[in-house]
Amino acid sequence: MTDAEHSRPQVPAADQTLRILRHLAGRPSPVAASAIARDLAIPRSTTYHLLSTLETHGFVVHLPQERRWALGTSAFELAGGYTRQEPLARLGRPLIAALADRVGENAHLAVMSGRDVLYIVEERAARRPALISDVGVRLPSHLTATGRAMLAALPRNQVRALYPDAGAFTDRTGRGPDRPSELRRLLQTVRATAIATEDGEVTAGFRSVAAAVCDHTGWPVAAVAITWESAASTREPIDAVRDAARMLESRLGYDRRR
Repeated sequence: MTDAEHSRPQVPAADQTLRILRHLAGRPSPVAASAIARDLAIPRSTTYHLLSTLETHGFVVHLPQERRWALGTSAFELAGGYTRQEPLARLGRPLIAALADRVGENAHLAVMSGRDVLYIVEERAARRPALISDVGVRLPSHLTATGRAMLAALPRNQVRALYPDAGAFTDRTGRGPDRPSELRRLLQTVRATAIATEDGEVTAGFRSVAAAVCDHTGWPVAAVAITWESAASTREPIDAVRDAARMLESRLGYDRRR
């Protein structure tokens, strides 16, 4: 089978349906069917048929006054099931523990949640201080290494939707980007190296390095990071972080070598 044949969806309708759901999930507000068809390059008639079927099963709802579509309660139930089963955390926890042992510093795994990162695994190395990035904590993604790693892997229009103007930026230590143009420049560097860093922008005196974890479509589902005291002589653990991220991708069924 050729690479093109391997990447071609075996069930186009299923592929289009899942793309519609992911598109709606990534938008900050309900979306018109015509915009969905345009953005995903799906014929309008097909888009309407798929939305109608999704509506029947409760995965989307139609807002007739706005002439737009939004996610329905069945989509919420799927998210709740994912949260209960914690597959990403279960797969990631032993890798994060191994990473902390390998480097001797605190390691964590985070996912995107709106403009925040949500920490789902935290592994503290021996004799290392507790961090703010404990399990369940949310932090602004534009200030964290994990958030920057994932933002850099998102489509640029998605980043613009999340950070449309200066009002979308929050501050913790007086450092970090505070407008879209600064964030764009920062993410260009992250894309070029596939590694994100931050130094004193979340907590003064601490720095982090992170790598995104992507699924088989290239979508960033998480990020792996190491955090240590800025004054310490620790060498930036770039290779270790990148190795852990690639291993988690492999466990999720994504092989970058294909």
